[in-house]
This record gives sequence, C-alpha cells and structure tokens, in this order.
Amino acid sequence: MRDGASTGEADSAQGEPFGSAAGSAERKERFERLREARHHNEARRLFGSYEYRYGPGEHVIEAHWHEEMEWLYVAEGETLLQIGTESLLLQAGEAAFVPSGELHAAHASGRAGCRFFALVFHGALLSGAAFDAVEERVVLPLLERRALFPRHARPEEPAGALLLGELALLRQACRERPPGWEAAVKGRLLLMLAGTHALGAAEDRRAGADGGPASAEAADASKVERLKRVISHLQEHYGRPIRIAELAGLAAMSEGHFSRFFREMTGQTPIAYLNALRVRRAAERLRRTELRIADIALECGFDNISYFVRQFQRQLKETPSAFRRRNGQK
Repeated sequence: MRDGASTGEADSAQGEPFGSAAGSAERKERFERLREARHHNEARRLFGSYEYRYGPGEHVIEAHWHEEMEWLYVAEGETLLQIGTESLLLQAGEAAFVPSGELHAAHASGRAGCRFFALVFHGALLSGAAFDAVEERVVLPLLERRALFPRHARPEEPAGALLLGELALLRQACRERPPGWEAAVKGRLLLMLAGTHALGAAEDRRAGADGGPASAEAADASKVERLKRVISHLQEHYGRPIRIAELAGLAAMSEGHFSRFFREMTGQTPIAYLNALRVRRAAERLRRTELRIADIALECGFDNISYFVRQFQRQLKETPSAFRRRNGQK
C-alpha cells in the first residue's frame, strides 16, 4: 500500500507495499533491532525516570524491549499493558513490573487518557561490590528470574500496597532530586525487594516454573519470537516498501492470520506500527540534522509529504516544522 492511503485501505490491500523506495527483502533475524535506542544509564546512575501524559486511545509504548527492568506506575486514567502474550489493565494507583528482555507495549485505555511514571533500571544498580547475603538471597534471584517483583501491584493487596507506597516515594525523589536522591532510588528498590520476599510475594517467571503445561510455555515463547522477528525486520527496513506478505512470511503465517496475530500482540495494525516507527525516526532526524523535511520524509519511507505531516501531527501533536523549531533546528 502507498503511504497516502487510509488505514482501512491498508488492511484490505494485502499485497501492496507500505512504503516507497525499492529494495530487496532480507530475511535476517536481527532481534537487536528491537532493543530500545534510549540510554537509561544517565550520568552513571544505571536508571532513568520518565513522566508521560497521553490522550484517550493513544499508543503509550510501542512494542520494544531493553535489557533493563522497568516499573510502570499509572497516576491517572488507565493503561492497557501487553507483556509478551499477557495483557494487564492498569488502573490509576496501580503499577506493573516488566523484567529484563521482555517484549512490551501499551496504550491509553478508557475515555480520559492516562498519565504515568516509568522507572527503568539495570540490575547492576542493586548489586554490591561483594557477594554478600543480600546479593545471594535477594538480588541474584531477581536477575535470574527466580524471584521477581509481582507482575501487577494493586493497593488492596499487602505486597501491592507496600510496593506502591515505595514507588510513590521513589517517584517523589526522582521529581524533586534532593541531595542523595540517587541513593534513595537504589535504597527504595532494595526495600521493595526485601518486602516482596518478606510477604512471600516474589514470582518465579522462568519458563514452566509455575507448573503450567510446558507446551503452553513453548507456544507463548514462539509467539514472542515470531513478533520479535517481524519487528526487527520493520526496524531495519522501514525506509522502503514492505508488504504484508513479506511480514507474514517471516512469521510463517498466512496474511490474514498474521494481521490478526500482530494486532493481538501489539494492539496495533502493522501499518499503524510502521507509521509510528517512521514518525519516530523522522523526529530523530529533525532533531539531529538540518535535512529538508521533504527529504527526511522520503528517507523514512513516506512518499507523500502531506500524508507524512498528517501522521506526524497525529502522533506528536505538532507539525514537523514546529517540532524542529522547538528542538533547536532551523
């Protein structure tokens, strides 16, 4: 399909390409392309904290993964979070934990949009210089996925109330940044781990560890790996035409089955995901280069400048030229 077509046309035109520039379809499995580009190890802190606000129905987090772990706390509204093949509806005042390396995506749910806080941290943040009892009994099980934080923290549950209370104080430290606030973040994460163990709420997330059927675990892992393969391909080839059939082949599915699978796993159609990816790449170029907007649009796979501007404004709430001015480029 051409970039100027509507989303409805994209869903029905199964054999048409998404983009504009010609190129051969490579089948290499480069899962590293899924890795989030942002560096969370800011100023040697081994963590990053972020506050976001999104309108109703907006996509909060595109499907991605990173080697760091993440706490996501919903301050207002509600967010539908997808972790691997599992979906969680997070209400205001609830939080979710995403282990290292897990594919995850989310979008605002309900009519009010959402506001949330995210803390992304490396496991090394909690490790000490010596292999002591804390490292052996608390930190190492977390890193090995033998004793993780609960997936979903709710205020009505003892462990959830403890975790949410510490997250509130942790968020306050990240916002106000008083002297020693980095130590407060590290300390509160350790207190959260200690409380989780004390309440017997740690979760073993290794494959098959919950006693469930091994076949179900394998099926879920296969779904995630197929999605990683497809998104890796999109991350690498977003600047050229990409056909539904090409992506379906990577997932070893029919085109119709693939489209349903992709939406089930990410909450987006393939074209919506690709447009969002292209807009993000265009925003990076607008911020870092002085290329003409039309040239950036072409580089990022848009052969229709009007369609590019509409997509950019829909996702980032401003035109490409306004975005460039606000970010310091002429």
